[in-house]
Amino acid sequence: MKFADLHLHTNYSDGTYTPEELVEKAVGAKLSCISITDHDTVGAIPEAMAAANASGIEILPGIEISCEYELREVHILGYLIDYKSSELLKRLETLKENRISRIYKITEKLNALGIGLKAEDVFSVANGATVGRLHVARAMVLKGLVKTVSEAFNRYIGDSGPAFSLGFRFTPEEAIKFIHDNAGVAVLAHPYIIKDEELIFKLIGLGLMGLEVYYPEHSQGEINFYLGLAKEYNLLVTGGSDCHGSAKPQVRIGSIKIPYDLVEKMKEVRGRLS
Repeated sequence: MKFADLHLHTNYSDGTYTPEELVEKAVGAKLSCISITDHDTVGAIPEAMAAANASGIEILPGIEISCEYELREVHILGYLIDYKSSELLKRLETLKENRISRIYKITEKLNALGIGLKAEDVFSVANGATVGRLHVARAMVLKGLVKTVSEAFNRYIGDSGPAFSLGFRFTPEEAIKFIHDNAGVAVLAHPYIIKDEELIFKLIGLGLMGLEVYYPEHSQGEINFYLGLAKEYNLLVTGGSDCHGSAKPQVRIGSIKIPYDLVEKMKEVRGRLS
């Protein structure tokens, strides 16, 4: 039986594995298919595909788009996107610039709290990647400002933390349209974070095509609930580990794996849209 892990990050965003290392890890986890869903970038996909040629691993082109909804962060996964599209790449450059501006906002808030972290410290950790909060947390650990990444999120930069800042330029509706306009399938990432069923229903009405049902933080009760929603609204079911390499060492590639027939269903739906 073939299995897939459809939520993975590389060092092109806030993971630590190179695309080649991620493919190697996928082989070790006995996966047949993976999707690299880096935050607001598709830069790792060509390298991963080149590395996968010799291994037999299938790379499903993907992305994780960050959005804002009523002062909350929402993530929309885009699968089977046209990752070579010039329009897509142009828009993603704008998102990358927005993320850089966000780091300045976060570090300003940290400084106001007496936490001496500079934006340049974060950019050094990111090393040219699409920068995000996980880079902030890792920089804080390196500077000895917190002991762990989890502490950084729990005390300072989590969604309800005193240094949290948004700054994205997509609403969920725009992200869904952006993915569809670039030949992709839009799926809500880790829906448990939202804690708002009405928002999920609203996103379905806006063209959301799937739910990330299988996710490390989902309880069996939540999995059953999302499976029921998917069945009721004829949505695709996906899942993945959200592996970030050593940045989140407790989450290993393949720790969540889904049957390959769910990938085939996604391809069927995407084929009908073409």
